[in-house]
Amino acid sequence: MSARTYQVRTYGCQMNVHDSERLSGLLEAAGYVAVPEGGQADVVVFNTCAVRENADNKLYGNLSHLAPVKSANPDLQIAVGGCLAQKDRGEIVRKAPWVDVVFGTHNIGSLPVLLDRARHNRRAEVEILESLEVFPSTLPARRDSAYSGWVSISVGCNNTCTFCIVPSLRGREKDRRPGEILAEAQALVAEGVLEVTLLGQNVNSYGVEFGDRFAFGKLLRACGEVDGLERVRFTSPHPKDFTDDVIAAMAETPNVCHQLHMPLQSGSDRLLREMRRSYRSARYLSIIDKVRTAMPDAAITTDIIVGFPGETEDDFQATLDVVRESRFASAFTFQYSKRPGTPAATMPGHLPKEVVQERYDRLIAVQNEISWEQNKTQVGRTLEIVVATGEGRKDADTRRMSGRARDNRLVHFTPGSGDIRPGDVVEAVVTYAAPHHLVADGEPVSHRRTRAGDNHAAGLRPKTPGVSLGLPGFGTPAPQPVTGGCG
Repeated sequence: MSARTYQVRTYGCQMNVHDSERLSGLLEAAGYVAVPEGGQADVVVFNTCAVRENADNKLYGNLSHLAPVKSANPDLQIAVGGCLAQKDRGEIVRKAPWVDVVFGTHNIGSLPVLLDRARHNRRAEVEILESLEVFPSTLPARRDSAYSGWVSISVGCNNTCTFCIVPSLRGREKDRRPGEILAEAQALVAEGVLEVTLLGQNVNSYGVEFGDRFAFGKLLRACGEVDGLERVRFTSPHPKDFTDDVIAAMAETPNVCHQLHMPLQSGSDRLLREMRRSYRSARYLSIIDKVRTAMPDAAITTDIIVGFPGETEDDFQATLDVVRESRFASAFTFQYSKRPGTPAATMPGHLPKEVVQERYDRLIAVQNEISWEQNKTQVGRTLEIVVATGEGRKDADTRRMSGRARDNRLVHFTPGSGDIRPGDVVEAVVTYAAPHHLVADGEPVSHRRTRAGDNHAAGLRPKTPGVSLGLPGFGTPAPQPVTGGCG
């Protein structure tokens, strides 16, 4: 009998992307085989997000497209997990009775068993736990990339931002022990990975569960001791938890990239209070000043919400003022999205769509101008680029490839005559700047072939086991067995 096949379709944030790697690892450990999206799979898993207003419509639209497929093939199994599953629970099966499994954010490890149970019982299985029982990183993972990997350091969030539904769906913050994090980073490097991104809903509050407010800075320094780990990034920090020791660790640890993504959300102190963001614009700007003093080359990016309930023109102008002073390399800008179950959803002063759109367009124009000015400072510089996939080709006629500089800027470069693969490292001179990317035409200054490039060319991706060591600690971890190899 041939193995059953699966697809995992992911929506939303980096946390969901990493959870999908865990879901793929679990399914493959249970004997399933991946097929590309668009192919015919025996199991289709939707890993959902609930942050945006249209998340529900997107899910149910996609489920409706599968209804006739399920009717023609009753053995097809459809599973829905993630934040929207945690929120809607049994409502998903009521609206889409052809769904076989619904599981929440706290029990992704249950998926293979729930699929088996649904297949045996010929009925939908809905299992939503209210709190985390097994840390996701103790589960196996099939990684998407041969050269970069997510390493989760915490799950959940202790903040109460009025626009955000995530804390109610992912629960309170649970921190992983440092030894487990470092062991996973080391396991990834052993599989050829060059770069890891430390991941948490509020990454720099790490340590709150075991009472060490300086734990995140220590963790960054400890990552510098992982032999072969070339780049370390992290996302997303909260300004209220940003401490000077983290800035020092970023500046003094050679493999920690001089890149910071720190959400602003609004430049209006009045709106920050309404959002329950426990910092003010002056505090935010002071952090940026300290980062740039310690690392003048740092690229700083942010998140901004336009049209929060009650936002006045003065509030919006305050946001523009902070944007102009901050000189962000880029910004992820969002129009406020009403989410049932959040305090902001019932606040007075929801703005007309046309007002929000007009302000959004103004913000985009200001930020694009700043991004372009920032990128122009890179022209003539030689940048180290990890060659990437999924970043697009600037111009197929020029054979340009794409990758990320150490500060995470997107660079389209001409590969010249070399056999350059995703995962390899090149140095190239920037010849042109646009608001959202750089171009480096001309022969690369250098090209370093890497094991990550070898693995990508061979179609191999890391398969890492779950890591659980138990006790807290810092420093270089003891070697951990890596099972499964590249698969």
